Amino acid sequence: MRIALFATCLADALFPESAKATVSLLERLGHTVVFPSDQTCCGQMHVNTGYLKEAAPLVRHHVEVFERATWDVAVAPSGSCVGSVRHQHAMVARRAGDEDLATRAEDIAGRTYELSELLVDVLGVTDVGAYYPHRVTYHPTCHSLRMLRVGDKPLELLRNVRGMTLVELPGAESCCGFGGTFALKNSETSTAMLSDKMANVLSTGAEVCSAGDSSCLMHIGGGLSRLRTGVKTVHLAEILASTEAA
Repeated sequence: MRIALFATCLADALFPESAKATVSLLERLGHTVVFPSDQTCCGQMHVNTGYLKEAAPLVRHHVEVFERATWDVAVAPSGSCVGSVRHQHAMVARRAGDEDLATRAEDIAGRTYELSELLVDVLGVTDVGAYYPHRVTYHPTCHSLRMLRVGDKPLELLRNVRGMTLVELPGAESCCGFGGTFALKNSETSTAMLSDKMANVLSTGAEVCSAGDSSCLMHIGGGLSRLRTGVKTVHLAEILASTEAA
């Protein structure tokens, strides 16, 4: 299958290993990955803070860039960015009075998947041949749970990783407190939510906390680092891309 990588601006700027791991994993599974190089921000930050007019050019750019490429499906190592493409892009276009763009955005959205969705639902794979000899707990991010409804797909994949001990995270479905600009505008509430999440992560005795969104891992990882806990945060894609040979 020919798969387009929607890398996301966070991966591009701060966490490139998640995007690289996505490519490595998919190529190991025998697929061709293409990268539409003119891609940029999907506009999620603008929409979530009420700047729909400013988001419209970003939606148009995203659609035009991916229309120019040849691919069967697109994938992103981010539930929140896929959620934006799937649930916000057409709405933004219609609010701007551009029905043609909305229709084109719906076509792109209908073929865009979060990584675990793509692997389990589209490619029919739950065992990707990964090896990761660590004690790991998994945080299901809000957008993947509530917007995309990926359910247990990430856990299905993690349960088949060889050498790994997967431990259940107490209060797993509670938000970590990041929420994009929420963490800036409501910093005290965000910090309190983060404290609860970190306490739950530490209670598992895990070496690694994983998730499907680098943004949430940035928030959780920052807190764990400041407390010098020694617990690392690692993107789901990086675990699934790991092999015994590596």
